[in-house]
Amino acid sequence: MKTISKILGVGALALAGIAGTVNSADACSRILYQGTDSLYVVARSLDWKTPIPTNLYVYPRGIEKVSSDQPGAISWTSKYGAVYAVGYDGGITEGMNEKGLVINGLFCKGTVYTNEESSKKPPMSMAMFVGWLLDNNATTDEVVSTLKNVPFRIGGATFDEGTVSQLHWGVTDASGKSVIFEFDHGVVKIYEMGDILAMTNDPQWPDMKAIIKYWDNIGGKNMLPGTVSSPDRCVRANYFAHHVKPVEEADLGVSIARSVLMNTSVPYTYEIEGAPNLSSTQWRSYADTRDLRYYFDIVTNPGYYYVDLNNVNLNPGAPILKLDTSSKESTMYVGDISKKLKKSEGFTPMY
Repeated sequence: MKTISKILGVGALALAGIAGTVNSADACSRILYQGTDSLYVVARSLDWKTPIPTNLYVYPRGIEKVSSDQPGAISWTSKYGAVYAVGYDGGITEGMNEKGLVINGLFCKGTVYTNEESSKKPPMSMAMFVGWLLDNNATTDEVVSTLKNVPFRIGGATFDEGTVSQLHWGVTDASGKSVIFEFDHGVVKIYEMGDILAMTNDPQWPDMKAIIKYWDNIGGKNMLPGTVSSPDRCVRANYFAHHVKPVEEADLGVSIARSVLMNTSVPYTYEIEGAPNLSSTQWRSYADTRDLRYYFDIVTNPGYYYVDLNNVNLNPGAPILKLDTSSKESTMYVGDISKKLKKSEGFTPMY
């Protein structure tokens, strides 16, 4: 594990959720459920060929952090408290802050992080990248503004004997405004999602958008693509997200989003002959941007639970809190586990 962590910078492994090697399949999915009375639920699945240990952390405001352990790293003091999903206790995979901003990373093979110009900018570890955005921004527009200048460089971290962690990210705020951003040879390209309510992996967004439009013209009630490929999952997720009932009640909205995401997920232990590295869904999350509840759903657990950011202390000086999702008692948790979080020193970034 130490070898993987050092190569990875490690948040990248949990962020990616899948590998781009031969005989592997990319299989993370993200949808936006639109309810009524300002209810929005961002639901995502994280898929990988083996279980990815992911713990939950709640960080208050006012904590000093750095982007990397390399010279010239960016430093900041967090403006907003947030709940993070932290892979291998070393890198932030995704999260939601107290303003209802949600950021999730999914694998995308076309990603190239740097160019000659960007290689001279301050280093940004993938272990801290999502945290940096959540700590300093309240809305999707603020994230877009931050990214337009690209005041950092991200290296193409690798894992699993050379697999490159090529990612793109979905961003949604409390108003429901959503964008996808991708790195194309060091240039950040930002796409407003508009009426599209799903994203998966490859191809990059302009080509994926064309595929979705093609299937929209066919009509989902007549036919939908059914494989676990990235375009097929994206088309299915988008269709069903548009054809479920909008509701006001948060728990019901999360349940509806969960049912759409499960239709899009890759079954646990799914196998195809000749594809030993095929990914399947390991866990799902559901972020209620209105009520500030972050739900976590490990597929091998009998139930799922949530952190309510209204029920934790996010003031400067408050303790960092942690849920060890691998503990025996946590496997049986259901409902609000905010009071079950334990004081922590915080995770150690694997830069």
